[in-house]
Amino acid sequence: MLAKPRFTIWLPVFFGAAVWALASAPVPAAAQPDQALTPVSLNQLSFQGGIDGVGVTTGAPKVYVVFWGTQWGVASTNSSGDLTFTGDSSGMAPDYQAFLRGLGTGGETWSGVMTQYCEAVATGSQSCPSTNSSHVGYPTGGALAGTWYDNSGAAPSQATAHALAQEAVSAANHFGNTTQASNRSAQYVVVSPHGTNPDNYQGGAYCAWHSYTGNSTLDGGGQVSTTYGPIAFTNLPYLPDAGGGCGANFVNAGTAGALDGVTIVGSQEYAATITDQFSGGWANSGGGDDATNCAWISTGQGATQNVTFSTGTFPVTSTWANDFNGGTGGCEVSHPIVTNPGDFSIAAVPSSQTVAAGSSTSYTVSTSVTSGSAQSVSLSAGGLPSGVSATYNPASVTAGGSTTLTITAGAGVPAGTYTLTITGTGPFATHSTTTSLVVTAVTIPNGGFESGSLSGWTVTGAAGISSTSHSGTFAALVGSARRSKGDSSISQTFTVPTGATTLSFWYEGVCPDSVSLSWATATLHDAGTGSTVTLLPKTCTNGAGYVEVVYDVSALVGHSLTLKLTSHDDNDRADGNYTLFDDVAVS
Repeated sequence: MLAKPRFTIWLPVFFGAAVWALASAPVPAAAQPDQALTPVSLNQLSFQGGIDGVGVTTGAPKVYVVFWGTQWGVASTNSSGDLTFTGDSSGMAPDYQAFLRGLGTGGETWSGVMTQYCEAVATGSQSCPSTNSSHVGYPTGGALAGTWYDNSGAAPSQATAHALAQEAVSAANHFGNTTQASNRSAQYVVVSPHGTNPDNYQGGAYCAWHSYTGNSTLDGGGQVSTTYGPIAFTNLPYLPDAGGGCGANFVNAGTAGALDGVTIVGSQEYAATITDQFSGGWANSGGGDDATNCAWISTGQGATQNVTFSTGTFPVTSTWANDFNGGTGGCEVSHPIVTNPGDFSIAAVPSSQTVAAGSSTSYTVSTSVTSGSAQSVSLSAGGLPSGVSATYNPASVTAGGSTTLTITAGAGVPAGTYTLTITGTGPFATHSTTTSLVVTAVTIPNGGFESGSLSGWTVTGAAGISSTSHSGTFAALVGSARRSKGDSSISQTFTVPTGATTLSFWYEGVCPDSVSLSWATATLHDAGTGSTVTLLPKTCTNGAGYVEVVYDVSALVGHSLTLKLTSHDDNDRADGNYTLFDDVAVS
């Protein structure tokens, strides 16, 4: 895989006094700005099989722009909300941002050309069946997802491809895209400042290129390892420095065309990335992508030309359409938007849940229609450790609906963090998301009394089970609704596990008496030190509801402790006193 994976043709071009060649964005010699250029291999694109399961950008494309280095100067924001810089005298930054914001607005159909391409087809395929739901996404409402001025230091005078990839990873972190899923439809454009020569573009035969962090041939260090998944990125130099060598005045004359190259080259790299996200998407027989196939056409069908978006009019490259002219292929600047036949997205909230072994927890799994009509989506769960079960209620939804996923961890499930894969399957598409399940060891067996009994507890006096619980179905009832004499209690001995900080429980008193006669209390005895502390002083309440008691055990890790929960009754035949206890836990 090449660091600049989709070259077009090589052509001598004048850059100042030097002669150099341009690949990813070749143009005529500066002395002949209107010269027509016929691409080297005008032929059909075919699917390359994908890399890491990815061929194209299937969601709505999201472009994150990084203005790298203090050389950009002082930043401010214009009336459109775009970043401007004192070191950007040519105005490249706001022009490029306005172009990206305009993509997918006003029903523009330049982006439609790319939507004919898809993944999930056989390697070598040159078309996508009508039932395929993995087409390139349309950037509805704009493709610009975020901008970042990285002024933590100066940009290198000649950054390597590896350094540019590292900057893209830093950008992903900055924008909070720290999972593979969040980078699935994202691309990062690293824009270098005036006066720099990133990856030697001034002598390296290109105006820009796109690649991805998993490319092992990135010069200066090879691939960049990341826990965020593969990341697509573009090296976009400060193109006004190249003038006509990178497209200035290629379409528009005079000052109106000074920035032509910014959006011609920018549109080429954008189109190439979304149809070839990790260099395993669509390419011609010579390795060129959809935009390379159509670079720098000045007249006739597919000529580079101005296209109007809601944010302004910008010159853009045409891109290759396999289905043009009855399937013979050709360059187009407009194409009907291809929508996926009933596609959807899936998400789970929260992103992580903690459950004690022997208990249950739940997530809300929601779906949304992303294209076409709503379809029926059936749900499943993977990655479940032995002893953990999953149930959905309901088991299937119509896209746009939600369901509750209940996870039950058996008593013997080892403590640990597990990644669950939640999958929705529809008639045309399957999508997954992941969530985390943290299983904690049961320090207080039957601490929620959900066994419906007092198993695990030592009982003295009168005690049983009540359905008036704090959570779940059951609680312990210590004492009796009828009169009883003296103390009734339940107790349990446990060892404080590593990492535990608190012991907690909930109680509700049913004490129509006074505290001098009847009460609830709780104590904690440390076998190692022989000391006993009172967690709940003698208390007599009636109708106050459940109250939580919390005690810090962080200094008692490894200690053997006995928790005793007591209810005292004075044996008066006029009333009975008892206490409900529930949700006893160490965490």
